[in-house]
Amino acid sequence: MARHVLTIIAVEHFDKSVVFYKAAFDWAVTVETPVYVEFALPGGQRLGIYEREGFGRNTGQVPAKVPAGELAPMELYLYSDDLEAAVTRMVVAGARALSPLALRQWGDEAAYFADPSGTVLVLARPRS
Repeated sequence: MARHVLTIIAVEHFDKSVVFYKAAFDWAVTVETPVYVEFALPGGQRLGIYEREGFGRNTGQVPAKVPAGELAPMELYLYSDDLEAAVTRMVVAGARALSPLALRQWGDEAAYFADPSGTVLVLARPRS
């Protein structure tokens, strides 16, 4: 069986993205190189931020650029115990707001943002 341990995002704006993720989240940095930074997430998963060209060296193909103001075709959906504080931290870190905090039809309360390279980030909590 396979299990999910690491998500890697290829980004156009590497330095800006690393600064953003460090400011937006309180995750420990476990790997830091000139083109790749990896964070330890709660629950044992990891998140890697990889400079787009460097990512391409591993895959043999450089991922497409996400045009400024557009969204990457992926979403990171994150639960937070203190959702309001997490939303505030995201705004202060410079995230682009996409959809305000609201109760969603699937039962979660969630707010949608984009990081500097257009990756969609959702901060949520289940509503019971």
